[in-house]
This record gives sequence, structure tokens and C-alpha cells, in this order.
Amino acid sequence: MKDTKVYILDGGTLVIDGFHVYWNRGPAGEVRFPVYSVLIDHADGLYLFDTGYDYDHVMAVLPFEKPQQTKEQTIQGAIEKAGYRTQDINYVINSHYHFDHCGGNKHLKEACTVCHAAEFGQCKCPQPFEILGYSDMSFHPDMLREKAKREGKDLPPDPEMDVWTPKVELLTGQQEIAKGLHLIETPGHTAGHYSLLVELSGRKPMLFTADAAYTRKGFDEEIISSFHLDPVAAVQSIRKLKDIALKHEAEIFVSHDLEQFGTYKTAPAHYS
Repeated sequence: MKDTKVYILDGGTLVIDGFHVYWNRGPAGEVRFPVYSVLIDHADGLYLFDTGYDYDHVMAVLPFEKPQQTKEQTIQGAIEKAGYRTQDINYVINSHYHFDHCGGNKHLKEACTVCHAAEFGQCKCPQPFEILGYSDMSFHPDMLREKAKREGKDLPPDPEMDVWTPKVELLTGQQEIAKGLHLIETPGHTAGHYSLLVELSGRKPMLFTADAAYTRKGFDEEIISSFHLDPVAAVQSIRKLKDIALKHEAEIFVSHDLEQFGTYKTAPAHYS
């Protein structure tokens, strides 16, 4: 059996205020943060954990987040940089459906999408304070059309979206979706958030928190972001990840920490 390889795909950066990064702690001021995806070359197939953001969507709906993304940092470009093609991807795992984690799904039409059942339900009818987070529904054309209808909008014709029906697999609980690939329930940031633990043959396991922890400081000091559904559950999820990291002697990879991201190996380099 071949060894598993893990590629971190640079997806560009966005900007939010420091009080959103560190809820009720700050300090205030613009914080530029990275967005990335994780490509896993496994004996059972190619898995992609999150797909980053779509530049055009952010410029249309959230321009105040000041996206910076080169062609090489789009999901297509990042996958190619790792040495693969979008059509090679077998599974897309969405940690959750905020716009900066699902913006590239629409380019991966041949993959099966895996997500938490509670997340799939929540993004159809988000709370008012979640609407911008769930603003990009292009990962599922039927849901995009439903959203447009609720908002009284007419979608422009898009032949590619009209003929695409995503294959979706809904999960609950902790799951080992392939040998050494563990999805960990970490709700709070959203209703059905998943983090990912990857076991490798040549190094310590890699624990990708996704948005259960934006930064290493937030992880260490249990400070959640202001974008959350349930703050108590969000703190409990950080503590759960700490226990798992200790049990497995895993290395922590947080989601939106520019300083930490600078220490990660990015594609075409990989971990194995």
C-alpha cells in the first residue's frame, strides 16, 4: 500500500477585524489571514479538505474582506501546482459551508462531497447573523436556486450549473472515512463543523482544526472567533481537539493564522 501524502494548497488571503478573530478580546484593526485547502493522496483515492473561496463571489458580496488571490491560488491552480487535476479528485470534504471553505466546490463536479448532516441542513436556513458566512451556495445548484428565490432574485443562465447535480454523502459523529483519515465533530463555529486528523507513516499525525480554531493563540487560550453559532460548544470543541492532539501526539494546523501558515510546507512540497 502506498504512503499517504498531504499537500497544503495556498488559496490566497482575506481581511477581517481583530475582534472577529478574537471574540471579545481583540485588539481591533485589520488582520490579513490565509485561506487554504488540504489535498490528501491516499491509497483509497484523492481527498480534498475544503476548497477555499471564490474571488468573484467575495468581490461581489464581501469586498470589505479585500481578497488577494492569484491564478495559482485558485483551487484549480493550487491543485495543478501539487501535480494533479481537478477531475482527479474523488472526494471533497467540507469542514463547513462558509464561503471561504466551499468556494471551489463548483470546479470539482466529478467528486463526491462529504459533510456533516447538521451543516447541510443549517446552511439552507441560516440564522440572520450567519447569512454572509453562508453567502456562497454555488457548491449545490439546487440550494443556490432556492436561496435566490427566497431573496426574490433571478439567477443569470449558467449552463454548467444547470446540468450539475452534486453527489453528497452526509455524516454524523466521528468517522474514519479511510484508513488514517478521521473526521472529528467540532460544532460551535457552525452547526455541523468537522475537523480532520490525518495519520502518516513518516511523521506525527496532522490535526487540521479548520475554523474550530482560527489561530494558534486562539487554540492555546481557548479564544473563539466572533463568527459562531454556539460559543459554549465552540470552546468545548477546542478542548476536545486539545485532548485528541495530546492522545495522538498530533501537530496542530489552525485555519487562519498568517504567522503559522508561513511555517507550513505548501504545494508542491508535501508531508508523508
